[in-house]
Formats: sequence, C-alpha cells, structure tokens
Amino acid sequence: MPKQRIVETNEGIQDVLTVEIYDQFSKNMRDKGWNNVDSFIMAGIVSGNVLEIGPGPGYAGLEWLKKSADSTLTGCEISGEMIKLAEKNAREYGFEARTNYIEANCMQIPFPDESFDAAFSNGSMHEWEDPVKVFNEISRILKPGGIFFISDMRRDVNPVIKWLIYFLTKPKQIRPGFITSLNASYTVDEMKSLIEHSALMGAEVIKDFFGISIRGKKTAL
Repeated sequence: MPKQRIVETNEGIQDVLTVEIYDQFSKNMRDKGWNNVDSFIMAGIVSGNVLEIGPGPGYAGLEWLKKSADSTLTGCEISGEMIKLAEKNAREYGFEARTNYIEANCMQIPFPDESFDAAFSNGSMHEWEDPVKVFNEISRILKPGGIFFISDMRRDVNPVIKWLIYFLTKPKQIRPGFITSLNASYTVDEMKSLIEHSALMGAEVIKDFFGISIRGKKTAL
C-alpha cells in the first residue's frame, strides 16, 4: 500500500535561483526525451490552438510546436519567474509569435468557454491544489471534441525505478525536490476517483512505467 500523499506546494517555483536550477533540469529531461511530447501527439494533439498547463520553462510545449506547424500555444503558469524564462526560451526557439504565457492559477483559467482545440500538461498535476477544479476548467475551455492529455509522476512507482531516476536526476540540487514532488503525486486509483467527480467524462487513466497519464476527448453535449 502506498504511503499517504504529502502536499508539496500550490504556488509553483517562484525563487529566481531555484528557477534557474529547474531550467537546467528541464533541459536534461528534454534532451533525454522525457517530456512526453510524443505522447501528446499519439493522443491526437497534433495541431491547433492549444493550452499547456504548468509549462514551467516551456520546453515540452516548445518541442511540441517544433512538430506541429501552424499551431499556437498558450501556457497557463502560476510562477511569474517561470514565465520570464519560458518567454526567453520561446524567443530562442524562434516561436515568440506562436506562444503566449499568462500568469494564472489553473483552477481559474482566464479564457472563455470553448477557446482551445486541445490541452496538455506534463509534470505539474501533483502541485494542483484541487485537481477536480482543474479538470472542470479543462473541460470548460475545450471545444467539443477537444483532446486532453495530462501526465505526471506516480507515488507508488517501483522503489528500484524511483531510486534509479533519483540518481539520474541532474543537477543534484534538484533531487530533494524530486522526492517531495513524487510524494505529492497520485496513484492510479486516487486519480480514477478524482476523475469520476469531474467534468472530464470518459477520461482514461493509464499506469505508465514511471508515471500516470490521463487522456481523452471532450464529448459534445
């Protein structure tokens, strides 16, 4: 039986120095291909006006844009310091005109109903104060037929895999944060229960090698 979930933070990473360290970590994850971009595409998110929740430094969304011509990406991020970094990275990718990062809590996404063709998030769900509210917001801002894909770590991961990933995590300064994030993540059963109480009707919850993913399509009323 997994240990009880320990809440980490609902404010994101705000400190400038910590943001810079996290940027190094995210680059390493990008370079290893560990940011689930291919999973977004396999889920059917291949083009359109797309929302990314919790983009951090922005690498997952920017890598997705590289594979999706003529698409636009809006990032909803709670940390102003992360937004500054994501905007800088978007300029370096040459995607300044195709990206828009807004500082907001994903429990209240500041866009009208049915604004986006798809939505994805990677690695931020464990920080959401109320996942059901976020799921409801995702449903609200998606157009009918809009696709969603959410991925994160899984608290009940095999201990061998947990410590393997821990020692592979660089820079070393990020390792304590890796553990607290893992302890704040959800199990498949916990996530299925949360989904059942949300507006993401018919969402599929999948147990992955290291994490958990939620995927589906907004059904038309």
